This record gives sequence, C-alpha cells and structure tokens, in this order.
Amino acid sequence: MLSKEDLLMLYSTKCPKCGLMQLPRESCKSCGTILNIEEQYPIPKRVPPRTQGISPSLVQEPSIRAKPPQIKDEPNQSHQLTFHGTGGELFGIQMVNMLLTIVTLGFYFFWGKVKVRRYIFGQTEFKGDRFGYHGTGKEFLIGFLKAFLFFFLPLILLDVLPDLMGAGQVMKGIARILTYLILMVFIPVAMVGARRYRLSRTSWREIRFSFRGETWEFLKLFIWGSFLTAITLGFYNPIFETRRYGFMVSHSYFGNQKFNFNGNGRELLGPYLRALLLMLPTLGLYWFWFLARKQRFFWEHTSFGSIRFRSTITGGPLLRFSLGNLALLIVTLGLAWSWIAVRSVNFALKYVTLQGPLDLENIRQEAQTATATGEALSGLMDSEFDFA
Repeated sequence: MLSKEDLLMLYSTKCPKCGLMQLPRESCKSCGTILNIEEQYPIPKRVPPRTQGISPSLVQEPSIRAKPPQIKDEPNQSHQLTFHGTGGELFGIQMVNMLLTIVTLGFYFFWGKVKVRRYIFGQTEFKGDRFGYHGTGKEFLIGFLKAFLFFFLPLILLDVLPDLMGAGQVMKGIARILTYLILMVFIPVAMVGARRYRLSRTSWREIRFSFRGETWEFLKLFIWGSFLTAITLGFYNPIFETRRYGFMVSHSYFGNQKFNFNGNGRELLGPYLRALLLMLPTLGLYWFWFLARKQRFFWEHTSFGSIRFRSTITGGPLLRFSLGNLALLIVTLGLAWSWIAVRSVNFALKYVTLQGPLDLENIRQEAQTATATGEALSGLMDSEFDFA
C-alpha cells in the first residue's frame, strides 16, 4: 500500500495562494482557497473503440445478430406437404368466377381457372414455404384460340363437310380415318403441352419447375403403346401407363435439377390381371385396390436427387374417399365441388412423403418458355396428366 508521502508525490496539487502541496480537494487545507481540480487533473472522456480502417473480419458483431448454423437434413428424415385451404374459401372464389363468366358471356372462364389454380397452389406448403402459380387468363385464352384453330376446326370440318357435299361412303370412311389420326396426335400433344405449361408456371421459393421432354418422342411412345394395348386386348396397358408416367417424370425439372423414375411396368402386370379377374366377383370394387397399388408403385420409383417419394395409400381408404365424394356430389347437386377439391388435395398429400436429405444449395433457376395451347387442349379434352 502506498504511504501518505508517496500519494503526495504522485497526486499532490499546489494551492495557488499559499503554495501548500496537498492531495486534490475542493479547497485548500491551509487557507481555504477554492482549488480548480479539473484544470490540473482533467477527467478523460470515454471514447468508443475505433473500428474505422480495421478489417471487418476482426470486428466481432454482437451475438444476437449472428446467424444460426445451417441444420442439414438427416439421411432418413421425412418431409410432407401440407394444404391450408378450405372448401368455403374456394366456394367463394368459384361463385364469383361463375357470375363473372355469365356476365362476360364465357370469356372470364379462363381468368377464373387461373384464380382457382393460384388459390390451390398458394395454399400448399412445403418446408415452411408456399408454392406459386404464375399463369394468366390471357395465356389461357390465346391457347384456347390456337387449339381451336389447329385441332378442333379440322375435326369439325371432317365431320360436317362429307354430309354437306353429299360424299359417298368411301369419302366418309377416309374422313373417319383422318379424324382418328388427328385424335391420335391430338391427345399426346395435349398431354405434353399441358405439363410443359403447368410446370413452367409453377414455382417454390421463387424457383420455377419445367418440363423438357420432346413432343415427338412422346408421340411415338403414345402411338406405339396404344397399338400394343389394342392388339393385346388391353394386357399391355399397365406397361403403357408406366412408360407414359416415366416419360413425364424423368423429363421434369425443379430449377436445374431433374426428377427421376426407374419403375418397370411389368411389376404391375400381376396386380392388373388379378384386378381383372376379381372385377365381376367384387362388382368392380377391387379396382380401387389396384389403383392404390399403382399409385404406390409410381411414387416409390420416383426420386429427386437424394430424395425418395413414398406412398402409403391402400384400397380401403381410396374406396371410402371416392364413395364420399360421389355422395357429396349427389346430395348437393354438384354444389360441393369446392369441398371435394379440397378433400382431394388433402387426401393426396396425406399418404405421400419425401424421405432423405433435401439439398437446396445446388439448385439454380433455369426457367423454360411454354405456351398455354397444350393446357387448353388438355382441359377441353379432359386428358389431364398430373404428377401424381
């Protein structure tokens, strides 16, 4: 401890009047003169630490602003989509669409279809983010006009002109063959066009989906598969369906990453034959068990990177769900369509999961262009070919 003399030597102050050396104080101990301590011993002001000119890597930010570490998905982690929509909300949208379609003599139909699709996509969530739909009513209208001009108008002319011109049976037969050939081209073109357009207008986390399959390749697959199905009296059908599904999935992309399908339709041949044999004894009800088996087969052979899809759907729930929808339509005279649509989405998502780590770091945007002509064709001919 410092002595009094040491303190005087280190911290002493001198009285300007009597010259007495003393420890700092407000007034002189001898003569009482007021002493200005701050002049002799100014109190240093607190200066904030200097950061200008210092490398940002050397400046430590407060811990509250630090980003949490990235948590990677476990190899066996399960993911599931959820739907937040309600039948009441969709019913309101449908009623407005119907009124505006009547008022506009049908033109609002295309914009109404877009509103419904935006609602359904926007209410579907995966890993905390909603899907988006970016199609427009104008695109649908233009697509419909193109479809009518290049497909429906020729079909109408082939049906009407032979009778108006009084053509013979040979010409009428040729017209029927041409009609059949146009339909054989029309259906696969509609399926490819619908998928290409729909995926190009769908996004998740601002990254678009896309379809990059060639129409000509699918056209060959479709014509050859239809021919084999016909000459085998329908026994080739499960293989044909699998090949169609595989083509659609394996040419679908999310950003720059593609989906994959490795199923072989021969695996469905046994369940398909069993369903045919039990068709009459079960009054056709066993067909729901085959449909459930087919859905499980399609999903379980579909993958996206390290993600594998899984389905647990069985025939019993599918039968009860279908009968419930039919009862709702009959009882409400069709007014329950909105609730049935919501039930259908919830039912589909309930039994499908994604398993495995989801790597989003390497996915980049690669948007593709597409027109709505195929979508219009698909909708008018009811040849929808959805992912599930």
